[in-house]
Amino acid sequence: MPRVPVYRTVLALAGLLLLSACATTMTTDPDDEAAQQALSRSAWAAASMRSSDADGWQHQVFPGKRRSEYRHAYKQGRDAVMVRAHASASMLRQRVRIEPAALGQLRFSWLVPSLVAQADIAQRDADDAPVRLVLVFEGDRLRFSAKDTALSDLSEALTGEPLPYATLMYDWSNRHPEGSVVRNPRTSRIRKIVMETGEGRLNRWLDYERDVRADFVSAFGEPPGALLGIGIMTDTDTDNTQSRAQAWYGALEHRPRVARSRTAQAD
Repeated sequence: MPRVPVYRTVLALAGLLLLSACATTMTTDPDDEAAQQALSRSAWAAASMRSSDADGWQHQVFPGKRRSEYRHAYKQGRDAVMVRAHASASMLRQRVRIEPAALGQLRFSWLVPSLVAQADIAQRDADDAPVRLVLVFEGDRLRFSAKDTALSDLSEALTGEPLPYATLMYDWSNRHPEGSVVRNPRTSRIRKIVMETGEGRLNRWLDYERDVRADFVSAFGEPPGALLGIGIMTDTDTDNTQSRAQAWYGALEHRPRVARSRTAQAD
């Protein structure tokens, strides 16, 4: 069995950690300081995801990866974040902590003018997407498969951060059916729900409301742990595509699940 070059292995791990919003291995690009300040003051940020333990939104880049451009914008009557990617991958992310019992409805929106040519979110060397919403969850890593345990150990040795227990993404796919669940080609701990497929709904704002708990169960076959982080990313850095992409993301809103009282449950 041929050995995978160390450089390629490190880049693969870098991608996994990037998607999982681990802060230890990612650093904020000083060139984006002005953009971050603009985003923090924007109506988009004010309306976006909140929790009592939330940090501010941060643009995170990864060593060895070209950074995408994120800017506050006003698009077709909405405050938004515009992203341009050219053979690049970086993430705008926020750390949160939302306990499993409070996981409720997540509202988000995006506008995509064109797809990434040659992309296929199920293939190792073509796993690009014009828009991605990324959710990272807590869980018991002792339940990992042998493969994922080895990947997590290697990740921690190289970067100081283990592989997160579970990462759920909402993606736009060139070819996979809407509603399908696609596993990451490198690890089963990253799974993607296809929100749109093909070119039929390009160039318009699309609004979604998703039950986070139900989607996690559908993707992973088990109840979710606490939600630890959320990110948006437009990704065009894989070997096969090396493409350009542009997209706009609308505000994110999480509506917590309200616990029913014992009286209501009895009724």
